[in-house]
Amino acid sequence: MKLPIRQLVELIMRCGDIDSRYASKDRMAEGAKAHRILQKRNRETYEDYRSEVSLSEAYCYNGIDYTLEGRADGIFSCEGRTVIEEIKTTVLPLDSIDKDFSGAHWAQAKCYAYIYAVQNALTEAVVQLTYFNLETNETKQWLNFFAISELTEFIGSLIQKYSVWASFSAEWAEIRDPSIKALQFPFPVYRQGQRELAVQAYRAIAGRKKLFVQAPTGTGKTISVLFPAIKAMGEAKTSKLFYLTAKTITRQVAEEAFERMRQGGLKMKTLTLTAKEKICFCEKPVCHPEYCKYAKGHYDRINAAILDAIKESDDLSRSVIEKYAQKHTVCPFELSLDLSLLADCVICDYNYVFDPRAHLRRFFADNSGDYVFLIDEAHNLVDRAREMFSAKLDKTAFYQVKKAYKGRNKALDKILNRINKKMIDLRHQCGEQGYLITTEMPADFLSLLQQYTGTCELMLKENRSLSEDSAFLQLYFDVLGFTAITEFYDERYVTFVETKRDEVTVKLFCLDPSFLLGEALKRGSSAVMFSATLSPLEYFREVLGGGEADHILSLDSPFDHRKLCVLTADSVSTKYKEREQSAHQITRMIGSFVAQKMGNYIVYFPSYKYMNDVFAEFASACPDITAVAQEASMAEEERERFLLSFKENPEKTYVAFCVLGGIFSEGIDLKGSRLIGTAIVSVGLPQLSVQQNIIRDYFNSKNGLGYEYAYMYPGMNKVMQAAGRVIRSENDIGAVLLIDERYSNKKYIKLFPKHWMRRRNIKDSKSLEKNLGLFWQTGSKGNP
Repeated sequence: MKLPIRQLVELIMRCGDIDSRYASKDRMAEGAKAHRILQKRNRETYEDYRSEVSLSEAYCYNGIDYTLEGRADGIFSCEGRTVIEEIKTTVLPLDSIDKDFSGAHWAQAKCYAYIYAVQNALTEAVVQLTYFNLETNETKQWLNFFAISELTEFIGSLIQKYSVWASFSAEWAEIRDPSIKALQFPFPVYRQGQRELAVQAYRAIAGRKKLFVQAPTGTGKTISVLFPAIKAMGEAKTSKLFYLTAKTITRQVAEEAFERMRQGGLKMKTLTLTAKEKICFCEKPVCHPEYCKYAKGHYDRINAAILDAIKESDDLSRSVIEKYAQKHTVCPFELSLDLSLLADCVICDYNYVFDPRAHLRRFFADNSGDYVFLIDEAHNLVDRAREMFSAKLDKTAFYQVKKAYKGRNKALDKILNRINKKMIDLRHQCGEQGYLITTEMPADFLSLLQQYTGTCELMLKENRSLSEDSAFLQLYFDVLGFTAITEFYDERYVTFVETKRDEVTVKLFCLDPSFLLGEALKRGSSAVMFSATLSPLEYFREVLGGGEADHILSLDSPFDHRKLCVLTADSVSTKYKEREQSAHQITRMIGSFVAQKMGNYIVYFPSYKYMNDVFAEFASACPDITAVAQEASMAEEERERFLLSFKENPEKTYVAFCVLGGIFSEGIDLKGSRLIGTAIVSVGLPQLSVQQNIIRDYFNSKNGLGYEYAYMYPGMNKVMQAAGRVIRSENDIGAVLLIDERYSNKKYIKLFPKHWMRRRNIKDSKSLEKNLGLFWQTGSKGNP
């Protein structure tokens, strides 16, 4: 078992409160700078001074072999003795720090001294603990002499306390691994394509490769990737699984898959990470002891909470985390993070692995993990990655802070005035077209931002109460996040300035996330990316960080193709300029589509305006049919009521008008008679915008496929997701009507999934009624 010294000391010796009020976000950089200053000073004083010395030593306790690892800040000779130095930075006045200020600091240094003494057959070692004040550059230090016997006894006591955790892990592996070996596939038979997916996933994991899979609804994707990943864990090919999703509903599917396998004898610890804002017990997620009782004394109780939870439950879901956090009065979010270290599989959002500002550094600090990433609904990762790797700032946010703090700090007033002036200058540069695009980083703007964060730093240090001003702190963090993204800025980025009325937005826009996703995937050893709509696979493999050496797999639908009727209506143009004229024709087609069989239907439109125009005409033309329209903003309860309105075996036809790419076109599961048909108006192109055109122009210059990458492929992905709402199980029968002249274009037909190849093209409502009527009469026996 590898055991980093820092991890050992922090776990065993942590105590006190959580207090996440303002602390410098540059603290790590400042600390590194301080280390360099002291180490340079020491090299000038001591000829043999060595800095950042890597140390490693084996240690056996209770039958477990540990490899103790760490890095000493400095080692040198002084008056014939070897000195091991540990450097700590602080913003506290050095007068407030005495020799016994932190037992954990001494502990870390003593561990390094033990390793060095053992390896060099020393009978004693000298530990020097140095504190460096980041504001004054002053130092304060203490020396302690330790015999090797003292150091041996000390390291033994630490390991003894840590052995509770190590023994649990070792004992759990002895329970888990045999259960994995004995585990059978949790269904009597494999569905069509399921065995092939499981085999390919196992090969990718074992070969430390990436696999990109398009597997239609009904394939059983979740169990087909989890089962081989679990088998690989039982063979020591991975130490931890990360099941990554974009939505809560898909997290629940993964939890249910594990529960089914547990019923078959599997022993695995799974943990579901819930966002801090959602799982926090307090009204606001403010982490400091005066506000939150769960933060006060948290570290005094957390280890008992971890052991209690991990020993009592294998399914560490949100409700379980909350139960043990309440029982031990600890922060539920911090408890879940600590438990993730002991879990076999972590079920979480994409950002915990990919987001440069939010990924789990406790796992991914050095990219050396043998982790497996199972990435569900991977088509969503393209836009999410662009968002995670981009950053933007608005003029309004600076103006609001400027207004709130006017006259309170001269330095702040000055820099905010300069930033405001720069924003106005950028607005002028945008001219009448309203935007500015450049491949250069905005160096002068960034210089102002650095001055702004420096000013905020000083203010926060002088007045700690500012850390409770959410507007002030949010802008400060947003600016830090913006400047942090500059580290990634290269030929795949542009600086995009956009103006709307008085607003000015400056964005560092990641056009192509493929490189950064590829780098993030190196945090693990292999990845399986899967979705019902990952077409064309070569496109997704490229933009999601894969390469030609990584495999792609496209599976056919496991359901009877005759139970799905796909009709294309290419006599209607839904292009933006012709939408007003097409509304009447589309209304008639929808009327004919839903008139052939009583039931529940959804009609999808590319915009709210287009949807509402046709909805008004449809409601007037078909008063006997119950029709409803999705509202622009719906609360959670309203969404739930909307979905519950799709009744089983309805006594009257029900038609819901929805927006393509919205909350009701993906991730909803209306099985059986709850949904028997969808009509999709348009080919789903993203709204024409400057931003999409920037993406188009970038890929045009890169591979000549700008329109496809920026518009066609993302659009058809939305179309296939919406069409996928119809057939959700092997007993479902349903119809899909695709309305747009472009559905007869060869480029679009090439993107159709295999189970659409029996489609029929219709020219008018009569042709639709004839084909659809025949389908409903013959049912599963003959798709026209």
